[in-house]
Order: sequence, then structure tokens, then C-alpha cells
Amino acid sequence: MARPSIERFESEKSYYDPQSEAFTSAFPFMSVNGNVDLSIIVPSYNEENRLPGMLDETIGFLEKRCISQKSYTYEIIVVDDGSKDKTSEVAQKYTKEYGSEKIRVLTLKKNKGKGGAVKLGMFSSRGKYLLMADADAATRFSDICKLEAEMEKLEKAENEMAIVVGSRAHLEKDSIANRSLFRTILMKGFHFLVWLLCVRTVNDTQCGFKLLNRKAMFATFLNLHVERWAFDVELLYIAEHLKVPISEVAVYWTEIDGSKMVPVFSWIQMGWDLVLIYLKHITNIWQIENYD
Repeated sequence: MARPSIERFESEKSYYDPQSEAFTSAFPFMSVNGNVDLSIIVPSYNEENRLPGMLDETIGFLEKRCISQKSYTYEIIVVDDGSKDKTSEVAQKYTKEYGSEKIRVLTLKKNKGKGGAVKLGMFSSRGKYLLMADADAATRFSDICKLEAEMEKLEKAENEMAIVVGSRAHLEKDSIANRSLFRTILMKGFHFLVWLLCVRTVNDTQCGFKLLNRKAMFATFLNLHVERWAFDVELLYIAEHLKVPISEVAVYWTEIDGSKMVPVFSWIQMGWDLVLIYLKHITNIWQIENYD
């Protein structure tokens, strides 16, 4: 049976605290109990220019929440996925200002891909709830309230595990109007393959704004194999297989320049990943375990 690997270098096991100018503490790795209300995992590859806008918006929202809810706690883990620019240095400035309890930087020695970066960030977190959020701030962070409200509904229905997916499906008509015919065909083809081979309960699998409770995070990410763009699809495929309740919530989204996806090539790669997800799971080469 092929099990997902969790590869870490020694340099990835502790975080740098610019206030003390030392690698002071180890990242908590795969700790079962969450002692922080919310962890935000931000996969970042060459994001020195876009990351500050996202962090300013996110921290501004969360600091206001901390004022109104005195006991509220959060952490942001910026996962630098082997960047060649100053992504880590930019993020460390926020650690210096707000402290390593709130902002930590996990700098990967080599590029793993978005899925691999998110996975290591999740396993290094302390949150009762865990949000993956893109570094480009394409999704308005205040929409976290919508996801949290939906999560509360799922958990009130006595679901131990739950996932709430931010969705841009309601914006599809407008996005098509601004795309070329070729890109529209690629997008429609990808969505059809997702529905045909992998996921049928979610319209928008690729929005980088997803909220999981801690038990759902471990159940899905411990089974995750795909480490690049299509990891979201496998994540939701696993969740469907395990009968994890999934809810989709419309969020505000805007196109931000600087996407790391390469036109045509990235779509082909994602299409190939969909085929691999289907074939390897259907043949039990990749088996889905019920981790307790």
C-alpha cells in the first residue's frame, strides 16, 4: 500500500524569531489538540510583492476581533515554498511586529508545490479551525465569517468532521465574459473532468479559501498524495470518500495579477493529476485510511 510521505528537513522543524534573532522553538508537528482558535495557512512562492497586502488585510481583521473578543487567539503560518525572492524576509517583518505567537514563517528548503506547502503548514499548526488562504488576497478575508457560520451549522448537526469551501461558482458568468474562448474551453474541460472522475459535491474545487476543523484536517491531509495544483481535488475526493460533511459558500473574489499558474501547461498538468487521482485511488494504489 502506498502511503503519503511527510518529508521534512531539519531546517524546517523550527522557526526563526526576529525578536530574539534565533531559532527559538520547534514547530508543533501533528499535535492532536488545538489550543489556538484559528490557524491560517498561507502557501507562498515568490510572493514578496503580493504577500504584504494579504497580511495587512488579514491581520487588521483578526486584531479587531481580538479587541472585541478578549480570549480570541489566532496564528498565521506563512509557508515559503522554496522561494527565490525575499518572501521569508517580508513575512518575518510581521513576525517582528506582532510576535511569533501570532505570525510564524515556515521556510521550505526546496519547492514542494502548493499542496505540499499547505500540508506541512497544516501539520505545523495549533488551530481548532484551520483556514488555507492564498497569498494574493484575491478572496476578501472578512468572508471568513461566512465560512465560520456554515461550520457552526455543520458541527451543530453533530458532525465531528466538517469542511467549508469558499466558492467562486456564482461569478462564473462574469469570468467567462473576460476570458478568451480557448481559456474558457480549458476551464470547462477541467471542471467536467473533476466532476466525472473525482468530486461531485463541490462546484468550485480550486478556490484557495477553505476552512476545516482539526479532525477533518488530519483525516484528509494524512491521506493526501498530490502536492501541486490539483491537491484541492484530491483533498475533497478523500473527504467525500470518508463522508466528511462539505458545504460550499459563495465568497467575494477578484482577479489579482501575478498568478504562478502557467497558461495551458498548468491546465494540462492539473488534468493529468486528475487522471492520476482517479486511477490510483480506484485501483487502491493510494488507499484512504480512517485515521483516529
